[in-house]
Amino acid sequence: MKKKLFGNASVTFLLILVVLLLYYQFLTRPEINEDVPLPVELHPVILENKEALIQRASDLGIRVIVTDGFRSFQEQDSLYEKGRTADGQIVTHAKGGDSYHNFGLAIDFALLDKQGKALWDTAYDGNGNGKSDWMEVVAIAKDLGFQWGGDWKHFKDYPHLEMRFGLKIDDLKRGKRPPEKSLTASQK
Repeated sequence: MKKKLFGNASVTFLLILVVLLLYYQFLTRPEINEDVPLPVELHPVILENKEALIQRASDLGIRVIVTDGFRSFQEQDSLYEKGRTADGQIVTHAKGGDSYHNFGLAIDFALLDKQGKALWDTAYDGNGNGKSDWMEVVAIAKDLGFQWGGDWKHFKDYPHLEMRFGLKIDDLKRGKRPPEKSLTASQK
């Protein structure tokens, strides 16, 4: 009887601890610093490197389309609702304000086939060199300084590319912003 009672107490203690930790996390999340304007478009460095990515891929015979860039908090919330409270599959785990897209620091891409149709096929070899066009684009993106969502441990986001400039989402919410000029594609 004592073992069972002890087991229930352990489970109860763990549940209380989890609830307290979640509550603490909720309380310590920064609010958006309204004294610092939110971006409304892609950061200039992201924009320049997006163009460089498209050009370098084109030089290899790979056609790339950027399917998404800057997103407002409202647009992010709408995407977050997919597969939850709205029809569709889950496409993001980030609510408005929790994505680098919301701060103009991320883009999503797809490949274009010979007919101009967008593809999210990571094995497609449209330029016929025996390599995955997708992974060739990812290699170019990484060379330009992007981080790839396909490297994430939990939710793999294969079309996603971002530059963090050493800033976390909480830093961006507190009003920190990356410099307007940084090492860009033309400087590499």
